[in-house]
Amino acid sequence: MNKFNDIEVIINNKRYTLSGYESEEYLQRVASYINNKHNEFKNKDAFKFLDSELKNILIQINIADDYYKEKEKLKELEEESNEKSNEIFNLKHELIAASTKLQSAEQEIESLKNELSEAQKKIIRLETELQDARRRR
Repeated sequence: MNKFNDIEVIINNKRYTLSGYESEEYLQRVASYINNKHNEFKNKDAFKFLDSELKNILIQINIADDYYKEKEKLKELEEESNEKSNEIFNLKHELIAASTKLQSAEQEIESLKNELSEAQKKIIRLETELQDARRRR
């Protein structure tokens, strides 16, 4: 288990202490993300005229929107990953089936080579017998 960390951060020009079992770097990234959201909205003219409660709600809605969009992307990536895993499984299955067919075909080729060799020996033997028979005549 990680140790409990406290880190001072500045969010929207105010000092806060973030605490958690996450690393200090992670907690700093969270603060940085929230700061970026505040800065993103500060640059919009209409935002300047809103009261602080509405500003905070808009930033929270925007953060929630980012969260759900990322969650949806993750879901899509997981589905894509599952599809790829199924495709890989099917390809492996096809590869095994092809390998089995290849092995069977190689065995059949070897068997046919042996048959051919035996047939060639038989032909040579029969030709020899035929030549012997012709000489005896």
